[in-house]
Amino acid sequence: MAPSSKLSLGIKKASRSHAYHRRGLWAIKAKHGGSFPKAEKPSATAEPKFYPADDVKPRKPSTRKPKPTKLRSSITPGTVLILLAGRFMGKRVVFLKQLKSGLLLVTGEPTLLTSHRPFKINGVPIRRVNQTYVVATSTKVDVSGVNVEKFDDSYFAREKKKKAKKTEGELFETEEVAKDLPQVKKDDQKAVDAALIKAIEAVPDLKTYLGARFSLRDGDKPHEMVF
Repeated sequence: MAPSSKLSLGIKKASRSHAYHRRGLWAIKAKHGGSFPKAEKPSATAEPKFYPADDVKPRKPSTRKPKPTKLRSSITPGTVLILLAGRFMGKRVVFLKQLKSGLLLVTGEPTLLTSHRPFKINGVPIRRVNQTYVVATSTKVDVSGVNVEKFDDSYFAREKKKKAKKTEGELFETEEVAKDLPQVKKDDQKAVDAALIKAIEAVPDLKTYLGARFSLRDGDKPHEMVF
């Protein structure tokens, strides 16, 4: 049995210099110019935080063009529609055309001018609605004489205004100034109204029908109604 290399706990049998010569460290140091060789550390590479699964294929950008919204067969130019949601819920409007976005261009004759005073049928201006929120009726109006070529989605886009810094006096003002429509849009509304009123007056009781608000009462069954 080889003798123990330690005399007692913490005390070695061979001194530090004796172990230095016995291991031949002096020869290694002399071979490399008086210092021990240092191993080069491998260059650190940034490892990704997440590793993709082997069975998941990378998503390719879609090249398909969105399909245009299909118009319901019951909705044709001149069809009277009932609005089911929004500010003018229950009002009846006339369908003019479908825009590229799929929305419906409708009007309800809000600013018809007579020789005496402005006459309102139901107060619905030219606007866009989703066909999901309308009910098509069997009543139709001849809109062949109404020019709606200038109306598109960009016509209804809101103008972006830069916010100006308010003064100390404006911060405490609570009165809200009502935003007025541009004169161009007012003229467009009047032009559409003037052409459409002739077709409305040609149908008996149609003006009264458009002015009446649609509503349901207790006991009414919408799924059994014929509009």
